[in-house]
Formats: sequence, C-alpha cells, structure tokens
Amino acid sequence: MPRFDDSPSQDHSGVNSRRRVPYYLALALLLVASAAVLMSRPTVVHGSALATDPGPRPLPADSGNFYSTLNANQNAITHRLTQIFTEVNFVAGGPLVKTVGLGPRFNSNSCSSCHAYPAVGGSSPPNNPLFGIYQLMGATNTMPYFITSTGPVIVARFPFKSDGVSPDGGVHQMFTISNRTDAPGCTTEVQPDFTSAQQSNNIIFRQTTPTFGTGLMELIQESDILSNMNSNTTLKQSLGISGHPNYSDDDGTITRFGWKAQNKSLLYFAGEAYSVEEGVSDEAFPSENDESIPSCLPPFPVPPGTNKTKGVPDDRSDTGEAPKLPVNFPGDLERFSLFMRFLAPPTPVPPNSSTSNGLVQFNTIGCNMCHTNSFTTPRSTIAALSNLQANLFSDLLVHDMGPGLADNVSQGNATGDQFRTAPLWGIGQRYFFLHDGRTQDIVQAIEDHRSLGNGTYPDSEANTVINNFDGLSQTNQQDLINFLRSL
Repeated sequence: MPRFDDSPSQDHSGVNSRRRVPYYLALALLLVASAAVLMSRPTVVHGSALATDPGPRPLPADSGNFYSTLNANQNAITHRLTQIFTEVNFVAGGPLVKTVGLGPRFNSNSCSSCHAYPAVGGSSPPNNPLFGIYQLMGATNTMPYFITSTGPVIVARFPFKSDGVSPDGGVHQMFTISNRTDAPGCTTEVQPDFTSAQQSNNIIFRQTTPTFGTGLMELIQESDILSNMNSNTTLKQSLGISGHPNYSDDDGTITRFGWKAQNKSLLYFAGEAYSVEEGVSDEAFPSENDESIPSCLPPFPVPPGTNKTKGVPDDRSDTGEAPKLPVNFPGDLERFSLFMRFLAPPTPVPPNSSTSNGLVQFNTIGCNMCHTNSFTTPRSTIAALSNLQANLFSDLLVHDMGPGLADNVSQGNATGDQFRTAPLWGIGQRYFFLHDGRTQDIVQAIEDHRSLGNGTYPDSEANTVINNFDGLSQTNQQDLINFLRSL
C-alpha cells in the first residue's frame, strides 16, 4: 500500500501505466475565454437589501495551488495527479487512447470540465463546457433545456419516481454514449425526459462544489464539530438556528462533503462522482451505472491492432508507475483524492477598512453562527495539513432552509429542505451561488436564504439573520458584501 506521509518512500517497479489525453489546452482556452466574458448581470429583487454585488474578482486565480509545505515525494506526484484530474475519458480505446470507461450514461467526460473555475479543482466556469462534450465522437445527444452557454454546470435529480410519490432523489445523467464512434453497437439508449419532469414539477438541480481546501475539511475532528454545534446555544436559539450533523449509515460518523454533507471522505466522494458523473465504474462503485442495454456495456468491439477495452470495473488498481514516480497508485480514486487533499485553500485578498468592517458585521448579525469562521486541524500523517487553521466559514452541519430552497431530496438524515452550510472560502471568485446555481448575485443569494414555512417544511433557520442584514445601513451591508468578495 502506498504511503503519502512524511516517512521515506520506496520505489516500486511496474508496467502498464496508462496514457492519458491531456485536458490542459482545452481548459486553458476555457479559462482565457472566461476571463474575457462580460457577464450580463440579471435584474434581481433584493428585498430590503441596499448593497450591490461587485461581481467576482478577476483572474488570476487566488486558489488552485498545492500546499507549499508538501514533502519531496508528495511534490513529485502533483503533476501526475493534475493529469489524472484533467484527463478526458472515452468509451473505448483507440490507437492512441487507453483511457476507457465513459458511460453508459454521463454528465461530463472529465473532472476538470466542471471543476474548472477560477482554477482546476474549482466550480462552474462562466462559459459552460458541456457544449463541447455532449455530441463528441458522433453522439446524438440533445442538450437539456436547463443547460445554457453562460449558465452553471448543473446536474438533474428527480425527487420522486414516476408515480410522483415514491422517493427517487438520484442523479439522472444528461447524456448517453449512444451512436458514439467509440461505442460501436450502442444505438438505442435514450436520454431522460427532462421536459416531462419539469412539467410535473419533479426535477431539481445541483451545481458543482469546489474542492480547494477539502483535505482540511476531511481532517476536522467530530468532537470539534459537535463542540461548535453546542456553543452559543442561547444566541443561536434567539436567532432560530439549530442544525445537526449528517451521519454515515455505514459507521455512524459525521459526513461532510456534498450539498447535504452526504459523503464522509474524499475517496468515497471521488468514487461516487466517477461513477455517477462520468459513468466510469470503479473499485468503490464497480457496476456500470446503467445495465439495461447490453450493447452499451463493455467490452466493446474495436478494430484489430487497437487497444482492447477493459471489463468491469472500468478503473482498477494500477501496478505502479515507478521508476518514473516514487509511488504505486491503487487506482484513479486514490489519485483524485490526493489531488483534492493536496490543494490548498483559496487565498483571500488583504483586508482593508471596508472588508474589516464587513467581517465585524458578518459576525454581529449572526452569519457566523452557521458559517463558523474556522476550525483547527489535528496532527496529520500529511504534515502539510497538520495543525492548520481552516478558515472555511462553515459549521459542516445541515440546516433547515425552508421551502424556498427545498429540493425534496433526502440524503442520510438531511431532509428535503436541509443543506450543509456552504463553505465560503473562495466565494470571492465564484460565479454561481446556492445549491442549484440559481443566481450570480451574491446579494440575491443572501436574500434567498429567507423562507417562511409552508406546512411541509419549517421556516428557514436563516430568517432572523437575513432580517438583521436588511436592517444594516447601506454602508455596513456593502462592507459585508465586499468582505465576502474578498474571500
């Protein structure tokens, strides 16, 4: 088993390292184009808010860097980890392509096509990359109505099954591999009927979450999360704030990744995303995500002399890449996990009088009762992550957000209107806000936290805090917004 702590590592010999299709060129073009786009700011209603969102800070990115304190062995693999995270997956191999496993159903063909802005590992870019993917290799997909060229990268879930009563909640992938040239024989898969789901009010959306600093989030101790939850109880009660952890059904420990904090670890988070979003079966999820059409399952026939497709799972343990690299990798899931784990948190801009006052207002009106300013990590076998102050601005709990944000999807013990407090670090360079990316305006995102109960779901726990925000002077409101855009 490979080690990535600060112990001396051994070289391991091995063969059959896979060749990847680099995604750098396409990503670079995307980011350059994104930086030049002048986003059309929608007209929004801010309630009693008087502040204006100045918009995301321009590039260059203040995030996307690996920790400068990684040891020599960890540094030696960061380039390879980035290659894996930015690889483009295909259905079947060709003369120059060994990366296989896309489909049968998928939302994208690369991690970095969605985790793209303001740097690799981030969230939705201002120009949607899916338009360069959905008909690649001759695929006959049509673009769903909810994907726009300047909208967020979102995926669809159906809260209920076709009877409108039984819970569903799962991701329904937008695209299929039907009629792709690298999936010969697969011609009959059809895309979900998203329009009918919309007409029956049975579709919700989730946007991409950034991965910067997630290695620190993974290490935060449960005792610290619970201690923070049980602090300031009188003030929280007066504000209507409660919140609770989401827990793993497997071992009863606190989960923390995803919009409903439904995943425990980066390894599991990566495995689920690989299977669900790209359709690549892996060692955590070894079955194909749709087995209903045998002709769309591997192995596919390929011309003589080309690379044969693998069996299930599509991704599996590699026998190591030494002597080129000082490590054996079990498979892509470990690589994805290490990539995210080694990414440092975003760097905020230096404070000024406005942003300093904005932080005071943030704490005074009660935002910090959910968006906890920081936690401290314990000692870690990865020294670069040890004893660090993680300024994530999240309590990692799930809270009732009322019917206005409810998506009617339950995950673990997070109900249909409950969401994890979104970490705010890096929000200064983010384009889309809330779980479904519904707004580009950070002031509107704040106002959308307010929602009265409707008999199905209770009042939003944020109502009093949002009222407090609206009661601030225009200067104090603006300073608070400027503080958020400085993160």
